[in-house]
Amino acid sequence: MLQPLVHYGIHFLLPLVVAFLFFKSAWKTAYLIMILGMLIDLDHLLANPMFDPNRCSINFHPLHSYYAIGIYVLLLLPKKTRLIGLGLVIHIIADSVDCLLM
Repeated sequence: MLQPLVHYGIHFLLPLVVAFLFFKSAWKTAYLIMILGMLIDLDHLLANPMFDPNRCSINFHPLHSYYAIGIYVLLLLPKKTRLIGLGLVIHIIADSVDCLLM
């Protein structure tokens, strides 16, 4: 019961908090860009079964691999890609917490 609340709370509320705190003048755009980080879940379509509640996404799916995570962290450095990187890193944090709570 707690796991989905924490997971989706991080997915949706943490980007909102970050947008309000650090991107006040353009918080809606910042929030939308960070939420688009959820698109990396499209790699779940490659798995069989697509959804397994007992499977940790981290380093299982290609866009959740350690290599991909390294790229997401690097996206935080240039100002032009920072919001995309934030969205992706927040997504990975949510999935990592999910793995810890399993």
